[in-house]
Amino acid sequence: MTRTAHQLRMATSRRVRRTLAAFAVAALLTAGCTLPAFAPRTEVEGAAAATGSAPTWRPCPEVPDELVGRGAPDMRYECARIAVPRDWGTGGGASTGPGAGQTFEIALLRARSTKQRDRVGSLVVNPGGPGGSGVDTAVYLSFGPQFGGLPTSITERFDIVGFDPRGVSRSSPVKCISDADLDASFGFDPDPASQSAFDGFVGLSQRIGRGCGDRYGDQLPLYGTEQAARDMDAVRAAVGDDKLTYLGYSYGTLLGATYAQLYPQRVRALVLDGAVDPQQRLVEGSESQARGFERAFNNFTRWCAANADRCPIAPDARAAVTSAIDKAKASPVRGANGREATAGWVFYAVISSLYTESGWQELAKAIDQLAAGDPKDVFRLADAYAGRGDDGRYSNLFDANLAINCADETEKPSREQIRQLQAEWRGKYPLFGPALAVGMLSCVEWPGGRDPYPTGRANGAPPIVVVGTTGDPATPYEQTPRLASMLGVGRVLTWEGEGHTAYPQTSCITSAVDAYLIDLTVPGEGLRCPAR
Repeated sequence: MTRTAHQLRMATSRRVRRTLAAFAVAALLTAGCTLPAFAPRTEVEGAAAATGSAPTWRPCPEVPDELVGRGAPDMRYECARIAVPRDWGTGGGASTGPGAGQTFEIALLRARSTKQRDRVGSLVVNPGGPGGSGVDTAVYLSFGPQFGGLPTSITERFDIVGFDPRGVSRSSPVKCISDADLDASFGFDPDPASQSAFDGFVGLSQRIGRGCGDRYGDQLPLYGTEQAARDMDAVRAAVGDDKLTYLGYSYGTLLGATYAQLYPQRVRALVLDGAVDPQQRLVEGSESQARGFERAFNNFTRWCAANADRCPIAPDARAAVTSAIDKAKASPVRGANGREATAGWVFYAVISSLYTESGWQELAKAIDQLAAGDPKDVFRLADAYAGRGDDGRYSNLFDANLAINCADETEKPSREQIRQLQAEWRGKYPLFGPALAVGMLSCVEWPGGRDPYPTGRANGAPPIVVVGTTGDPATPYEQTPRLASMLGVGRVLTWEGEGHTAYPQTSCITSAVDAYLIDLTVPGEGLRCPAR
């Protein structure tokens, strides 16, 4: 997820769990093409990285072997690590805080085509989350258009560079939430109506917060977005580019926007797709996402009614889904391995399916099969969102998500206010509102200080392309013009489609973004691309 939810339970991260989900590519968890837990290392002192000393790139031998037959025989992959200061300090200067003198390691991967010509430079990518692996994303984006990746016009002009932000995956990962607590969180009633049920989620949030606070203490604020954006400048220097060319999705738009404010003179071109409005705070952002998911679900129900041959829960898909969640609260269906499809797991299957229009048919099938006593597809969809493996183990996606979101967030509504919003949003956004309200408890009960990112203009930066999708559930379209306006140099590019993020979905979007990345041709004012 995404940055707009600001909490563990609704983080919009399915892009990473289903790599290139918006591009209709198979799930990352089942694709069998992940990198080793620790790529070959290059030691670089934090001070050297900050001033642009180049790392030594080394082969990632596992990647080319795994890509045989996957459509990327012309790509070569190299890995490196750089060290960055844990605390960049005020204005990026020396720090005397809790991380003074210490470093985090940042993992990098570079994909380079053997057919590269007229090289422009490096295209640094981030998939969002927060908590998503840019290393994995760079690999999959390099697969090419036949797998929904980047066009060859891009891969033959740029190195595709992915990095795992601090705290994520291979980059000094945060890990402080047990698999049992993650199961409990995802499986929890999405709308705990009784006071005792609500208090139960308060207790779970407190337990998670204590565990992470005990492990990381006063260093928790160091995982915030501004620190990570300063790391991006070390990445830019490490790949040898004078200015940054960047493609950020979802939360990655917040990283890019923060970079543009900190280093406007070092921006070459930024594409921010699935825009986050940095100026909205916890309550406003959570309600925005509740509204976005409710709108996307309504679009799904209309599709279902018009396509009964492909939607087994037609004609009233809302009633079918609501009934499935209600029944799961009273008597959850048990799977072959004894695992129960509680209301939470059914709810996250719904969330998972709304990230792409192609997921709508999957959702209808899963709900239909659940009614027949088979929860297999519900678990498959929900687990893809959660990053849960078949063995019940989780990646650190949501540990990092919580650490980053809560380090950023300064607003802290009371439990009483959250309880009131739960009831209010139940009326306005009946399926998603209560969960978004209750989900705010995750950051409310989070320990440690805060380190908010800047929310101003990118004075001195060149035009920045901000892409929005009218049917986006996770980063609702309304946030797109707000981000562009805040930066002062944003140019809005609109896709009149469904799902989360837009590039490269259609020829119109692809042509506009490619021209900008390669030739710095800014899309025309008000350009809107049709869904098909």
